[in-house]
Amino acid sequence: MGIRVDEETLVKQLEISDCLDRLELPFQKSLLNKELPYTIGGGIGQSRICMFYLRKAHIGEVQASVWPDKTIEEAEKKGVMFL
Repeated sequence: MGIRVDEETLVKQLEISDCLDRLELPFQKSLLNKELPYTIGGGIGQSRICMFYLRKAHIGEVQASVWPDKTIEEAEKKGVMFL
């Protein structure tokens, strides 16, 4: 789903973990300065969009991952090739 955090949550999380020094890092500074969206990443969502546009049957056709042998065997029987 990606990372979702606003300025208040970022500061709170860094306070809890005693890492306020990280507020000086580029990502954290950009978030605090409202230069970044609250959602970044979202690999599974991006993969699902790729599946839709490329008309793929399984997420393994658009994203590299580790799959159980049984899943790979079933996909091969159906002509589905994983990355």
